Amino acid sequence: MAPPTQTRPAVEWPTLALLAATYLLWALGTTVLYDASAVLGVIVTALAITQYCSLQHEALHGHPFRNAALNEALVFPALFPTVPYGRFRATHLAHHHDPSLTDPYDDPESNYLDPQVWARLPRWAQGLLMANNTLLGRIVLGPVIGNLLWLRGEAQLLRHDAGVRRDWALHLGGLVLLALWLVPAPMGWAGYLAAFYIAAGLLKIRTFLEHRAHEAARARTVIVEDRGPLALLFLNNNLHVVHHMHPQVPWYDLPALYAANRAHYLRRNEGYAYRSYAQIFARHFLRAKDPVPHPLMPGADGMAEPYGMRRNTGLMPELSKNGTP
Repeated sequence: MAPPTQTRPAVEWPTLALLAATYLLWALGTTVLYDASAVLGVIVTALAITQYCSLQHEALHGHPFRNAALNEALVFPALFPTVPYGRFRATHLAHHHDPSLTDPYDDPESNYLDPQVWARLPRWAQGLLMANNTLLGRIVLGPVIGNLLWLRGEAQLLRHDAGVRRDWALHLGGLVLLALWLVPAPMGWAGYLAAFYIAAGLLKIRTFLEHRAHEAARARTVIVEDRGPLALLFLNNNLHVVHHMHPQVPWYDLPALYAANRAHYLRRNEGYAYRSYAQIFARHFLRAKDPVPHPLMPGADGMAEPYGMRRNTGLMPELSKNGTP
């Protein structure tokens, strides 16, 4: 299906306004609100960081300006400290190669492991990753597991990839801005790390089941028909099939596009859909949706041949997760 044909405006004001409101909320959370109540300040700051990550996602897809440098400048401060914007952009755009979706090696955002790698892991690591495959585990354990694996991979890349070194050098500038704000701010680093952890956990709700293992690439991406607070926090990225098909469409146009073509999108992804995040919590809060080893790769239940997956010994042969927003 072709995307909407209307010409994009030079400035997408809803995105720009939301970004301004997010920065304001973040500033209030780390100062005035934290002074009034440490708990309130941390919660508000966590929500602002989560919204900021969703806005970074908009920026890397070309919003709110047509100029990529302007978009990057808007999201330069390192409010999410462990992921440089340039690395988020590079890995996420690689993730948008739909034929590789869920591949533990070629999809940087895959939550699956190569079954042969899985079989070599010690029992304690398998148990930890199985717990991480429930929604509760993903929210509570996911921020630590995802960030540790992400930073380990980045440390390996830094040794030989000039582009990665450049992105981290730019990120250090954003971290300096963050530090200059937090040193005199009432919240300080301890409160900010708590807010960051909560934000990372909230983002894991969105990514928990965005993609599934399926022989058809078009059927690997979910639709969550939620229009509540989480949909706003994730900027309608819960309508994930629509976003993957039309990544140039801004967040505020996705619901109407989905509503106008609902049957088409559900037919395309073969009905991989949920009514709401409440339904996802009810089904998967304590029960995993997927196995950790990819079920369509060699070594999964005796399978000999992959379905659209290629064996790859890659840079990170043991675990290929990442902690990007």
